[in-house]
Amino acid sequence: MFGFSFGAEKMRMVSSSEALPGRAEPIPTAETHAITGRPLRASVPKGMDEAMFGMGCFWGVERKFWQLPGVWLTMVGYAGGFTPNPSYEDVCTGKTGHNEVVRVIFDPAQVSYEELLRVFWEGHDPTQGMRQGNDRGTQYRSGIYCYSDEQKAAAEASRAAFSQRLSEAGYGAITTEIVAAPEFYFAEDYHQQYLHKNPGGYCGIGGTGVTCPVGLTT
Repeated sequence: MFGFSFGAEKMRMVSSSEALPGRAEPIPTAETHAITGRPLRASVPKGMDEAMFGMGCFWGVERKFWQLPGVWLTMVGYAGGFTPNPSYEDVCTGKTGHNEVVRVIFDPAQVSYEELLRVFWEGHDPTQGMRQGNDRGTQYRSGIYCYSDEQKAAAEASRAAFSQRLSEAGYGAITTEIVAAPEFYFAEDYHQQYLHKNPGGYCGIGGTGVTCPVGLTT
Protein backbone atom coordinates (compact mmCIF):
# COMPACT_ATOMS: atom_id res chain seq x y z
CA MET A 1 0.00 0.00 0.00
CA PHE A 2 1.44 3.34 -0.97
CA GLY A 3 1.22 4.70 2.57
CA PHE A 4 3.59 2.22 4.21
CA SER A 5 6.81 3.36 5.83
CA PHE A 6 9.79 1.60 7.28
CA GLY A 7 10.37 4.28 9.93
CA ALA A 8 10.96 2.81 13.38
CA GLU A 9 8.80 5.51 14.97
CA LYS A 10 5.74 4.17 13.14
CA MET A 11 6.22 0.77 14.76
CA ARG A 12 5.55 2.23 18.22
CA MET A 13 2.03 2.92 19.44
CA VAL A 14 1.56 6.65 20.00
CA SER A 15 0.24 7.89 23.36
CA SER A 16 -2.88 10.04 23.71
CA SER A 17 -0.74 13.06 24.61
CA GLU A 18 1.35 12.62 21.42
CA ALA A 19 -1.58 12.05 19.06
CA LEU A 20 -2.63 14.50 16.36
CA PRO A 21 -5.58 16.73 17.33
CA GLY A 22 -7.77 15.68 14.41
CA ARG A 23 -10.89 17.60 13.41
CA ALA A 24 -14.43 18.24 14.58
CA GLU A 25 -16.23 17.00 11.46
CA PRO A 26 -15.95 13.62 9.67
CA ILE A 27 -13.97 13.52 6.45
CA PRO A 28 -16.03 13.02 3.25
CA THR A 29 -16.58 9.46 2.07
CA ALA A 30 -18.70 7.49 -0.40
CA GLU A 31 -22.45 7.49 0.01
CA THR A 32 -23.03 3.94 -1.22
CA HIS A 33 -21.24 0.61 -1.53
CA ALA A 34 -19.66 0.36 -4.99
CA ILE A 35 -20.85 -3.24 -5.47
CA THR A 36 -24.24 -3.49 -3.77
CA GLY A 37 -25.38 0.14 -3.91
CA ARG A 38 -26.41 -0.03 -0.28
CA PRO A 39 -25.88 3.12 1.83
CA LEU A 40 -22.54 2.85 3.65
CA ARG A 41 -24.03 4.55 6.70
CA ALA A 42 -27.00 2.17 6.87
CA SER A 43 -28.08 0.99 10.29
CA VAL A 44 -27.65 -2.67 11.12
CA PRO A 45 -30.89 -4.31 9.90
CA LYS A 46 -32.99 -6.26 12.37
CA GLY A 47 -31.70 -9.82 12.70
CA MET A 48 -28.22 -8.91 11.46
CA ASP A 49 -25.01 -8.25 13.36
CA GLU A 50 -21.77 -6.33 12.92
CA ALA A 51 -18.08 -7.12 13.29
CA MET A 52 -14.79 -5.24 12.92
CA PHE A 53 -11.32 -6.49 12.02
CA GLY A 54 -7.84 -5.13 11.37
CA MET A 55 -5.43 -7.40 9.51
CA GLY A 56 -3.20 -5.22 7.36
CA CYS A 57 -3.96 -3.01 4.36
CA PHE A 58 -7.73 -2.61 4.37
CA TRP A 59 -8.05 -2.78 0.58
CA GLY A 60 -7.41 -6.51 0.46
CA VAL A 61 -9.11 -7.20 3.79
CA GLU A 62 -12.40 -5.69 2.66
CA ARG A 63 -12.44 -7.86 -0.47
CA LYS A 64 -12.06 -11.02 1.63
CA PHE A 65 -15.24 -10.15 3.52
CA TRP A 66 -17.45 -8.72 0.77
CA GLN A 67 -16.97 -12.01 -1.11
CA LEU A 68 -18.52 -14.06 1.70
CA PRO A 69 -22.14 -15.21 1.29
CA GLY A 70 -24.18 -13.70 4.12
CA VAL A 71 -22.16 -10.49 4.34
CA TRP A 72 -24.62 -7.64 3.72
CA LEU A 73 -22.29 -4.63 3.79
CA THR A 74 -18.60 -3.83 4.18
CA MET A 75 -16.80 -0.54 4.71
CA VAL A 76 -13.25 0.53 5.51
CA GLY A 77 -12.09 3.04 8.05
CA TYR A 78 -9.92 3.84 11.02
CA ALA A 79 -10.36 2.72 14.63
CA GLY A 80 -8.47 2.02 17.83
CA GLY A 81 -6.61 5.31 18.16
CA PHE A 82 -6.96 8.74 19.72
CA THR A 83 -7.35 11.28 16.89
CA PRO A 84 -10.99 12.21 16.10
CA ASN A 85 -12.05 12.08 12.44
CA PRO A 86 -8.59 11.25 11.05
CA SER A 87 -7.65 11.37 7.38
CA TYR A 88 -5.56 8.73 5.64
CA GLU A 89 -2.64 11.14 5.65
CA ASP A 90 -3.06 11.57 9.42
CA VAL A 91 -3.10 7.82 10.01
CA CYS A 92 -0.01 7.28 7.84
CA THR A 93 2.04 9.56 10.10
CA GLY A 94 1.77 6.95 12.86
CA LYS A 95 0.56 9.71 15.18
CA THR A 96 -3.12 8.90 15.50
CA GLY A 97 -2.95 5.40 17.01
CA HIS A 98 -5.60 4.19 14.57
CA ASN A 99 -5.63 0.87 12.78
CA GLU A 100 -6.88 0.29 9.24
CA VAL A 101 -10.07 -1.70 9.79
CA VAL A 102 -13.01 -3.24 7.98
CA ARG A 103 -16.49 -3.08 9.47
CA VAL A 104 -18.78 -5.90 8.38
CA ILE A 105 -22.57 -6.15 8.63
CA PHE A 106 -23.64 -9.76 8.24
CA ASP A 107 -26.61 -12.10 8.50
CA PRO A 108 -25.79 -14.71 11.18
CA ALA A 109 -28.41 -17.02 9.65
CA GLN A 110 -26.17 -17.27 6.58
CA VAL A 111 -22.65 -16.78 7.95
CA SER A 112 -21.64 -17.18 11.57
CA TYR A 113 -19.30 -14.92 13.52
CA GLU A 114 -17.06 -17.97 13.92
CA GLU A 115 -16.79 -18.21 10.14
CA LEU A 116 -15.76 -14.54 9.99
CA LEU A 117 -13.12 -15.33 12.59
CA ARG A 118 -11.81 -18.20 10.47
CA VAL A 119 -11.45 -15.87 7.48
CA PHE A 120 -9.69 -13.37 9.74
CA TRP A 121 -7.15 -15.84 11.10
CA GLU A 122 -6.43 -17.59 7.81
CA GLY A 123 -6.29 -14.36 5.80
CA HIS A 124 -3.17 -12.84 7.36
CA ASP A 125 -0.20 -13.58 9.62
CA PRO A 126 -1.27 -12.56 13.15
CA THR A 127 2.22 -13.01 14.61
CA GLN A 128 3.89 -10.00 12.98
CA GLY A 129 3.16 -7.27 15.51
CA MET A 130 2.97 -3.76 14.05
CA ARG A 131 3.13 -4.82 10.43
CA GLN A 132 1.73 -7.12 7.79
CA GLY A 133 4.24 -8.18 5.17
CA ASN A 134 5.90 -5.11 3.68
CA ASP A 135 3.32 -2.79 5.23
CA ARG A 136 4.89 -1.58 8.46
CA GLY A 137 3.41 0.59 11.18
CA THR A 138 0.78 0.55 13.90
CA GLN A 139 -1.99 1.04 11.32
CA TYR A 140 -1.33 -2.50 10.02
CA ARG A 141 -1.60 -4.35 13.33
CA SER A 142 -3.81 -7.38 13.82
CA GLY A 143 -6.99 -6.70 15.77
CA ILE A 144 -10.47 -8.03 16.53
CA TYR A 145 -12.86 -5.36 17.76
CA CYS A 146 -15.85 -6.87 19.53
CA TYR A 147 -19.42 -5.58 19.73
CA SER A 148 -20.51 -7.93 22.52
CA ASP A 149 -19.23 -10.15 25.28
CA GLU A 150 -20.19 -13.13 23.12
CA GLN A 151 -17.99 -11.92 20.27
CA LYS A 152 -15.10 -11.37 22.65
CA ALA A 153 -15.43 -14.87 24.09
CA ALA A 154 -15.57 -16.38 20.59
CA ALA A 155 -12.56 -14.33 19.48
CA GLU A 156 -10.48 -15.37 22.47
CA ALA A 157 -11.44 -19.04 22.03
CA SER A 158 -10.49 -18.88 18.35
CA ARG A 159 -7.16 -17.25 19.22
CA ALA A 160 -6.36 -20.09 21.60
CA ALA A 161 -7.27 -22.73 19.01
CA PHE A 162 -5.34 -21.08 16.18
CA SER A 163 -2.34 -20.33 18.39
CA GLN A 164 -1.82 -24.05 18.89
CA ARG A 165 -1.98 -24.70 15.14
CA LEU A 166 0.48 -21.88 14.43
CA SER A 167 2.89 -23.12 17.07
CA GLU A 168 2.83 -26.60 15.56
CA ALA A 169 3.68 -25.00 12.20
CA GLY A 170 6.66 -23.14 13.67
CA TYR A 171 5.17 -19.68 14.04
CA GLY A 172 5.66 -17.39 17.03
CA ALA A 173 3.10 -15.95 19.43
CA ILE A 174 -0.06 -14.25 18.18
CA THR A 175 0.06 -10.46 18.61
CA THR A 176 -3.61 -9.79 17.80
CA GLU A 177 -5.39 -7.33 20.07
CA ILE A 178 -8.92 -8.36 21.09
CA VAL A 179 -10.81 -5.42 22.59
CA ALA A 180 -14.25 -3.82 22.68
CA ALA A 181 -15.12 -2.15 19.39
CA PRO A 182 -13.92 1.46 19.44
CA GLU A 183 -15.45 4.30 17.44
CA PHE A 184 -15.27 3.68 13.69
CA TYR A 185 -14.25 6.55 11.40
CA PHE A 186 -14.97 6.13 7.68
CA ALA A 187 -12.00 6.23 5.33
CA GLU A 188 -12.09 8.38 2.22
CA ASP A 189 -14.23 7.64 -0.83
CA TYR A 190 -11.40 6.17 -2.92
CA HIS A 191 -10.54 3.60 -0.23
CA GLN A 192 -14.07 2.13 -0.14
CA GLN A 193 -14.19 -1.13 -2.15
CA TYR A 194 -10.83 -0.12 -3.63
CA LEU A 195 -10.05 -3.46 -5.27
CA HIS A 196 -13.44 -3.52 -6.96
CA LYS A 197 -12.73 -0.10 -8.48
CA ASN A 198 -9.10 -1.06 -9.17
CA PRO A 199 -9.02 -4.83 -9.83
CA GLY A 200 -5.27 -4.84 -10.44
CA GLY A 201 -4.53 -2.73 -7.39
CA TYR A 202 -2.15 -3.53 -4.56
CA CYS A 203 -3.15 -6.19 -2.04
CA GLY A 204 -0.62 -6.92 0.67
CA ILE A 205 -2.73 -9.54 2.44
CA GLY A 206 -1.45 -13.08 2.70
CA GLY A 207 -2.05 -15.86 5.18
CA THR A 208 0.25 -18.40 6.78
CA GLY A 209 -1.26 -21.43 5.06
CA VAL A 210 -2.27 -22.78 8.47
CA THR A 211 -5.90 -23.86 8.78
CA CYS A 212 -7.93 -22.41 11.63
CA PRO A 213 -10.10 -25.02 13.38
CA VAL A 214 -12.86 -22.48 14.04
CA GLY A 215 -15.99 -22.23 11.90
CA LEU A 216 -15.10 -25.23 9.75
CA THR A 217 -18.46 -26.89 10.25
CA THR A 218 -20.45 -23.77 9.31
